[in-house]
Amino acid sequence: MSAANLLLSRLSLTTLMHALFRASISAGRSATISYPRPDAIGKILCGHSKHYSSPVVSQDLPNSTQSNAHSAPFPSRTHTCGGLSAFDAGSRVILTGWLLPERKGKLVSFFPLKDSFGTVQLIVNNSEQTREDLAALSKVPTESSVLVEGQVLLRPPSARRPGPTGEIDVEVEKFIVLNAAASDLPFTPSNVHNLPSEDLRLRYRFLDLRRTMLSDNLQKRSQVAHLVRNTLHDSGFVEIETPVLLRSSPEGAREFLVPTRTKDASDFPAFYALQQSPQQPKQLLIASGTVDKYFQIAKCFRDEDGRKDRQPEFTQIDMEMAYVSWGSQCSGTWRIGGSEVRDVVETIIKKIWKKIENVDLPSCFPVMTYNEAMTRASTIKYEPPVISEITPFVTPTQKALLDEKDEVLEAIIIRKSQEPGFWHIARKFEIDLLVESISITGKNAANWLQESNTVGIPTSAEVIESQCPDINSKLSISAGDTVWLARRSRVPNGGSTLLGRQRLRLLDAASAARQVTLPEAPHFLWVTEFPLFTRSDDDKDFLAKGRYSSSHHPFTAPMWQDIESLYEGKVESVRGQHYDLVLNGVEIGGGSVRVHDASLQEHIFTNVLQLSEQERAPFDQLLHALRCGAPPHGGIALGFDRLMSILCKTQSIRDVIAFPKTAGGADLLFKSPALVPPDVLEPYGLQPRNPEKASSSSS
Repeated sequence: MSAANLLLSRLSLTTLMHALFRASISAGRSATISYPRPDAIGKILCGHSKHYSSPVVSQDLPNSTQSNAHSAPFPSRTHTCGGLSAFDAGSRVILTGWLLPERKGKLVSFFPLKDSFGTVQLIVNNSEQTREDLAALSKVPTESSVLVEGQVLLRPPSARRPGPTGEIDVEVEKFIVLNAAASDLPFTPSNVHNLPSEDLRLRYRFLDLRRTMLSDNLQKRSQVAHLVRNTLHDSGFVEIETPVLLRSSPEGAREFLVPTRTKDASDFPAFYALQQSPQQPKQLLIASGTVDKYFQIAKCFRDEDGRKDRQPEFTQIDMEMAYVSWGSQCSGTWRIGGSEVRDVVETIIKKIWKKIENVDLPSCFPVMTYNEAMTRASTIKYEPPVISEITPFVTPTQKALLDEKDEVLEAIIIRKSQEPGFWHIARKFEIDLLVESISITGKNAANWLQESNTVGIPTSAEVIESQCPDINSKLSISAGDTVWLARRSRVPNGGSTLLGRQRLRLLDAASAARQVTLPEAPHFLWVTEFPLFTRSDDDKDFLAKGRYSSSHHPFTAPMWQDIESLYEGKVESVRGQHYDLVLNGVEIGGGSVRVHDASLQEHIFTNVLQLSEQERAPFDQLLHALRCGAPPHGGIALGFDRLMSILCKTQSIRDVIAFPKTAGGADLLFKSPALVPPDVLEPYGLQPRNPEKASSSSS
């Protein structure tokens, strides 16, 4: 057969199949349609018309020995389910989507049809004149993928509901089951009132993603990403992808290592490390001068314990800018550099909240220093302060004990009359062993502080001489109230204090029990002037090994006022040009002005962090770049997942990620991480701790 005849035959085949489909639809003969086998159609094209048979009508759904899928041509949809409105009344439409459970009436059956754009209600007339093929729609399993042809009808005024499709129905005239769902689905995603455990839903995430809440969250995530990109492009930022496979380095968190088949001279295997963040690459981009402003919506990886707002792989909006300011001589609240970064971030956030939430945010977000945040709220997760320092009210002996340990005394006062929701939860709340709980009664109201065990009970003579009658009036304490007491170091360190953590746990418990209602209005806060170095970060102990570690990362610049103290070895007093953005008590981003002076950076590596030559080696290229005239620069990374969980009003970032991990870091859908057989590990120079056990388990 010539090429022309072959092409003609193929075109004729396609034309015939479309004609058969259109004829059967026009005749209204079938709900599900089977086509002649391809070999029969081939004989028709060759002139053997006796092999032709009209489409087979299948009123019964396919059984286990038949295909559940319609594998033949079908017409294209004309509208999406969420795209119809009252303006489409009278139109004939073709829709595709998932069929949801039927609601059957005396005269009409109702079927919601859902796609990723929304849901529309189908109606089927149950009168005696109704064709049997339409009645078969009731036999289609829930969650089956179907194609429906029908007419858009306006609902009676009394039946109209809010929303674009709430004023209409689609009267079904014909339908095709494109792919029938199994009758034994693990769960029905449309039944939101009877969902199984999260682990089961994560195992069948492809089914769980049909839930409107999750699909809406992912749509919103796409909107926000698009808005961020447009805003940064308009501000002169250049989007650049940086390597995901980097070299292991002691920057802060634990890394994920990726083995390679490359080995060094000693026959040791070589490893990549998945990027914790694009920190070095973005600084090197700015040092190179190829871009003035960089950004990337970057995938990052950290081998950390999972939480509701953290998982091993996450996404951040990463930015870096050249020639940012380096400190400020003014006496305003923002006394560090990086004001240009602040302006860009506030512009992005304000546009997001206006576009997504229709909320106008203030022109500038408030600023608070780390020391203020820790002493007023005892946590950088800022909330209205409910923690008070009560050191001035203790006896002289108690004061001397606190001064000896360089500590202060703090209290949380839970007032029964003013905060009944918190008070009810606090009565049954399990507090830390180092926190003392005192119930104020008529008997102890006059001396509850002097009898506290937190500092040490003074002698009876001192109690008599040191009564402080003003404490209850000044702190608005009365009988029935509860007071929590704890000591903390005079100079704050770390991310929270003992009472700060207790307070947040109390807030979560009261909110979960619906004893308090958190305000919905967004409250943004910049926290600045963090200690540049710390020994109080448990997450970095495995790297620090008793040494100082960087509160942010080792490239953060000190405040210019503290550089002299840094060189003099007064490490604990040095403040960093580090800024965190907090929203309603949740940190959503952090950044800093970077060190652009190679000698200062080398001093930090060698004399403060005390890195060995091996530990310093991964930073050699950065030090060299700084010596090549790198400009002053700074940046920030916004946690995209956390930001989206707040915008979507969900407690877990897993609800805004398409395929998330569990709190333990496992992917229940793809069953990772998974064991790898010893023969696969061998080329990488790796072997199991117990080769015999691994061999038997893999076999």
